Amino acid sequence: MTLSSSAAFVAAGAWAWLLTMRGSFWHIDKVPPHAAPEQWPAVVAVIPARDEAEDIGSTVTSLLSQNYPGPLSVVVVDDHSSDGTADIARAAAEAAGAGPRVKVVPAPDLPPGWTGKMWAQNHGVKVAAESFPEAHLLLLTDADIRHGKGELRHMVAKLVAERLDMASLMVRLWTEGFWEQAIVPAFVFFFRMLYPFSWVGDKRSSTAAAAGGYVLIRRAMIERIGGIAAIKDALIDDCSLAAAVKAHGGRLTLDLAKETISTRRYHGPEGLWKMISRSAFTQLRHSPLLLLGTLLAMLIIFVLPPFLALRGGHGATLGWFAWGAMTYAYVQMVMYYRLLPFWAPLLPLVSLFYLGATVDSALKYWRGEGGQWKGRTQDPQAGRTA
Repeated sequence: MTLSSSAAFVAAGAWAWLLTMRGSFWHIDKVPPHAAPEQWPAVVAVIPARDEAEDIGSTVTSLLSQNYPGPLSVVVVDDHSSDGTADIARAAAEAAGAGPRVKVVPAPDLPPGWTGKMWAQNHGVKVAAESFPEAHLLLLTDADIRHGKGELRHMVAKLVAERLDMASLMVRLWTEGFWEQAIVPAFVFFFRMLYPFSWVGDKRSSTAAAAGGYVLIRRAMIERIGGIAAIKDALIDDCSLAAAVKAHGGRLTLDLAKETISTRRYHGPEGLWKMISRSAFTQLRHSPLLLLGTLLAMLIIFVLPPFLALRGGHGATLGWFAWGAMTYAYVQMVMYYRLLPFWAPLLPLVSLFYLGATVDSALKYWRGEGGQWKGRTQDPQAGRTA
């Protein structure tokens, strides 16, 4: 057997395994509606916000416009913004005639050992408990999320009907520009490959994940894990929260959102590169071996098939099979993002972008730079968070 034939066999075998043994990560199910609970529980949305003047108004307005039948309140924690974020949030609440249901509070100074978002979220959870003690459900969300009118109603009904402790949604990310259309769907595809959603919802599986833009969780569950302090230094806070919930016997689910979208713009390839490199090496637990394994796996799974297919000769048939299987799996995510199917066979090219950003993430960590987010340096090699 030639080298190209052996390589093709490995690539084709990898895709055969991924399509049949990886929790159907590629398949996008339609989530059925659930019956309304006898009584709709009170919910408080907690939003950490740092320099979010561009989006916070629409986020608050979309929450206050929910068709949710139960009590719904909002706590916005202004994390030392310099752009008038707090004033815009208050103005949105007043414009919606919902001033008493919205609390806009400043975040205390960031103490050592905490990431900025976790500290602000921790303060928001405390304010929610003090201001709205009757609310036993918390919606942990971000300042750049435009909530679909029926999303909360659907999610609460699901949580109550399935007796869940936490239910999360991967909201639809921004894909208005060319680069966003090329890169963003792959981000969600890779995430689902790493954390198959069906495994997240299976209590027999150790796989735990969530999407920080939309996390509906019982307050009692947060208390059970030790509060937000249990994940105070987490950069990948959503998955860390999910892991803590599952480790404490909680039941959780993760789905793709129906109506809710992120309004965060990435501003072309540079912004997308930063989004990936900011946490890629953290995801690999700063391990050079995991980095090397990830690079090799991505080259074999995503780059090798089209190379073998287009090269011809030995291994071409299996190369075409692997490329076809990859395209078949990815096209469902492309269609979820309401994009043209021609993006699907281009995933090998997109994967090279992710490979480069992942290597850059490791290099920044080793240089002690870490990732930049809202003027703060996160995850430098020395473990400092500015």
